[in-house]
Amino acid sequence: MAEDWYRVDNVAKVFLAAHNNRDTRVMRVSATLNEEIDEQLLNEALGITIKSRPEFQVRIRRGFFWHYMEQTDHVPVAVKESGRPCPILYGRNFRGVLHYKVSYYENRINIDIFHAIADGTGALSFLKLLVFNYLRLSHPGELNDLVIDSAASVDDRYKNSFVQFCEKTERAIPKRILNKKSKAYHIQSGKLPFDQLQFMEVHMPASGVLSKAKELKVSMTSFLGATLMMAINADRPYMLRSKPITISLPVNLRNYYPSDTMRNFFNNVDVTHVFDGSETIESLSKEFEVKFKEKLTPEKIQEQMDRYQSIERIGLTRVTPLAIKQIVVKAFQKSENGRVTAVLSNLGRVELPEEMRPYVKEVSDFCATNKLFITVTTLDDDLVLGIANAYSNTGVISRFISGIRPDEGDVILHSTEVYR
Repeated sequence: MAEDWYRVDNVAKVFLAAHNNRDTRVMRVSATLNEEIDEQLLNEALGITIKSRPEFQVRIRRGFFWHYMEQTDHVPVAVKESGRPCPILYGRNFRGVLHYKVSYYENRINIDIFHAIADGTGALSFLKLLVFNYLRLSHPGELNDLVIDSAASVDDRYKNSFVQFCEKTERAIPKRILNKKSKAYHIQSGKLPFDQLQFMEVHMPASGVLSKAKELKVSMTSFLGATLMMAINADRPYMLRSKPITISLPVNLRNYYPSDTMRNFFNNVDVTHVFDGSETIESLSKEFEVKFKEKLTPEKIQEQMDRYQSIERIGLTRVTPLAIKQIVVKAFQKSENGRVTAVLSNLGRVELPEEMRPYVKEVSDFCATNKLFITVTTLDDDLVLGIANAYSNTGVISRFISGIRPDEGDVILHSTEVYR
């Protein structure tokens, strides 16, 4: 990239306005190896990795009208893990330079990254390259013939693909953005004290979960989404059962456009259902599948991207000072959050070269939230749920896991402690 700074994308602007001490808007991707991590080798691998991933070597600056990313030569240091996953990596309480952090514990490598820098696809790409470089150092001569780095140019990885693939250029706010949608049901529970989140990592056989979905003749995502809706409904008071339950699902736009960007390139698709008491997991899964697929047509995906990108083109938006924009974006995001019950993000199957498989045991991820956020990652037959929960009540989580657990195979759960 010729310039040493660039504007943030539309999605990043939301994260910059809406982060807080609990919902830090930070995601964590992790790889657990079959060997103890050597700190010195990890730092050496990190130094190699950032040379081919300069798009992560940025710090966020405030301009008068917009935030922007500025290149930095600051050298990251991998440290032994301490503190919570998804820590603060931007804002008033952040004293660092880079907006990502690499840590390790025993045989696990973690990358925590502020969501304004990259999305899940970008973060996983960074993690896989870091693990590859680490393994080449820890097992000299064994992976020398393997190349996993993307063939994309640096410019391609820096691109704002929202701008690149936006087709329309309306300068008026589309009415559909302003249309009021029903507020969703919110889980009835007090929030954890001290801005805490409880993180749970659940492992189960992917083949068993997929088998359940196939029996219902739906995708795994639809099965998981419907089961989550059923778990939430079973836990709520009778007087609140008329409120819709809405599950928000991030969609990777690289599946629809030829983009190699490491920056954010996703949209959120919402699936809503109002319970009437007649639902079964079979009927709800099929309804979820239909509603989800309706919003995943290329036309709908393009329309949604154009709609939100067009806001930036309004003349008044361009000349409004950043401080005012931040207030407006934060208010808009708060309103949008009121229309979502929980988030389910299926990152899908993680692909690793066959040569790396003997060394990598599992891959997982989390995302900070102010409610309930569940990520799904699969490596071989290991399906991992990364659950971030802001509520003191864990009844929904228990019902959800019970609803999807396979008939055979072990289910393993790890959880962080919380202070009550």
